[in-house]
Amino acid sequence: MTVSTKLQSPKVPAELSPISLEEEIHHERYFQMGIVNDCEITGESIEKLCFEKVVFKNVTFQDVSFRFNDLTDVVFDKCDLSNADFGDAIVHRVEMKECKMLGMNLSGSTLRNVLFDECIGKLAAFGYSDCKNVKFQASYLCNADFYEAKFKNVAFDQCDLNEANLSGTILKGIDLSTCSFEKLTISIEKLEGCIISNEQAIGFAKALGLVIKEE
Repeated sequence: MTVSTKLQSPKVPAELSPISLEEEIHHERYFQMGIVNDCEITGESIEKLCFEKVVFKNVTFQDVSFRFNDLTDVVFDKCDLSNADFGDAIVHRVEMKECKMLGMNLSGSTLRNVLFDECIGKLAAFGYSDCKNVKFQASYLCNADFYEAKFKNVAFDQCDLNEANLSGTILKGIDLSTCSFEKLTISIEKLEGCIISNEQAIGFAKALGLVIKEE
């Protein structure tokens, strides 16, 4: 569906001071009003970090576990978050733009006013997440896991969802009509009200066990 409420963008000042996150991360838990750019954060496992009004640009997160993070008014621009563990995070007014998110873990997270724009999210995990006012735009989400996620005002616009797992997720009002996929894992009893294209309807009919007779 089209998100009926306009997403709230991150409230980030135009001018930000550099943050040397790799040097300060073991001493601080709260980072605000800064930019982290052109660096690699490797092998860190720290819980309950807070980032507010922070921009990450061209940052690679390698073997990183930042569970139970609080991210408010944060932008990730062209970052590599592959296999990063952000499970059980609070994510509010956040944008991820042109990011690599292969295998990134956001399971159990709470997402509010979040935009994923032109991201590569193959095998990304959103299971049991609580998503409200979230938009996935022109993103590659093959094999992504949304198992038993809660959706309210969630949009998928021109995304590749092939073999994504949406089982246990209520899809009423969710518009998948602009997305591409050959196969989805869904729960039939939670499919009512999902918006799809005519072409996609054939695939869903086959998933229901119906036989499509060719004219």
